[in-house]
Amino acid sequence: MAVKITVSGAAPLSLSVDVVAIGVAKGVKRTGLLKELISAVGPGVSKAIKRSEFTGKKGQICEVSAGGKVKAGAVYLVGLGDPDTLQLACLRRVFAKATRRANASRCVSMGIVVPEVDGAEGVLAEAAVLGAYRYEDFKTGDRLSKYPLAKVALLTTNKVNQALRDVAAAGQRLGEAVCIARDLINMPPNELYPEVLANFAKQVAKDRKADGLTCTVMGHKALKDRGMNLLDAVGRGSVRGPRVIHLKYSPPGGCKSGRKLVFVGKGLTFDTGGICLKPAPGMEEMKGDMGGAANVVALMAALAVTKPDAEVHGIIASAENMPGANAYRPGDIFKSYNGKTVEVINTDAEGRLALADVLHYATELEPDFLLDNATLTGACVVALGPTVSGYYSTSDALADRLGAAAKRAGEAMWHMPLVEELREKLNSDWADVKHVGDRWGGSITAALFLREFVGDVPWIHVDVAGPSMADKAYDMYSKGGTGHGVLSYLELIDDLIANGLSD
Repeated sequence: MAVKITVSGAAPLSLSVDVVAIGVAKGVKRTGLLKELISAVGPGVSKAIKRSEFTGKKGQICEVSAGGKVKAGAVYLVGLGDPDTLQLACLRRVFAKATRRANASRCVSMGIVVPEVDGAEGVLAEAAVLGAYRYEDFKTGDRLSKYPLAKVALLTTNKVNQALRDVAAAGQRLGEAVCIARDLINMPPNELYPEVLANFAKQVAKDRKADGLTCTVMGHKALKDRGMNLLDAVGRGSVRGPRVIHLKYSPPGGCKSGRKLVFVGKGLTFDTGGICLKPAPGMEEMKGDMGGAANVVALMAALAVTKPDAEVHGIIASAENMPGANAYRPGDIFKSYNGKTVEVINTDAEGRLALADVLHYATELEPDFLLDNATLTGACVVALGPTVSGYYSTSDALADRLGAAAKRAGEAMWHMPLVEELREKLNSDWADVKHVGDRWGGSITAALFLREFVGDVPWIHVDVAGPSMADKAYDMYSKGGTGHGVLSYLELIDDLIANGLSD
């Protein structure tokens, strides 16, 4: 059930809801709304602050029982950190966390006091959607949530007019777009396979056709006839053939900037490892090996909301990597779509093979910029942990801009080096290139392999293997699929349109 978000000028302490969330800056000054709360509720507020050691640190939550002294059942004091450095990204993260707590506490209604920061209403609408998210498509009976969060009121001191309601509505739609990625990642692999992912993308485009979104799909025979032999090889072991999914956003009023941007996603709807079979423990998480593809679908849905002045393409290579009788093997050599021959070393390094063909396909569009994102390597998780994406680029300037975009979005990403000395690890005795080096620098050699297929197009590769799925909820992310990356890419698109691509 979707949460209903409204904008209101009502006094926060007079609102009849299950909980009201109030932002409190570091230092916890007893002024303003906090002073009103203390006056209304009494010493219990200060006791709760002391007992929970609440200091206003970013992300802290102190729950205060209202005791019938105000109309809300409870009040959350939400730490905002240093008031001098407060940014929208912080609001999204901390209030999504507060919303998630309200949802887990079986609160049906909630009020969020909007801090006096420009654009806060839209970001808090996003936060409410992200925090209220639950994936329950396959739960029944008593396993379904009996009291899901249904209503969130954004309590603002700004004039409540249609323009402000539109800002909040757009924020809600952006949050819902990110949740598309979460839904796709959380779907079980018997329900989501390449054909279903393709049909899902087509439906997303159909629902947003008036906003400039279209979708075409290349079936198994078509991509094979085209020469996408690496993608074909990855999907050979499955009875469900691979697909290439091509979403396109065109500004409804025409593209005035002349920019053409491409975002590519790895869409392995399940990865057994193929002939190089993965160990059984944890293999169920390989339903999420299409996290990059899920991000692309979500991003394209979000563009129907933000409507940037650029032509944007979202391209997905989707397959199942299975150990069937026709599965590809270590030692096989295939001719890629761009003509290079590739020696297969490990069938569990399938993602870079699938991406290679669609990356070259993307270059045929002659874009100004190309970014791929993929749950590509465990090596990146080893290097950066489960909450940070690593990214590589042929341009340090572009890399810096993605880093800045990620910071504005509040998503953790780290610039990794393309170490040229490791390129020789990909030299093959039998083909133009092999697709895996040795274990050292595994995330780097994966990126170096992908670079072979992007030509001269300015390019960034983002390895989202860690934060694409979360084993527990944190910040604005729910357990399971997160949609990590989508907000950063939206920020980057705005930057590329406004400031161009020159170094």
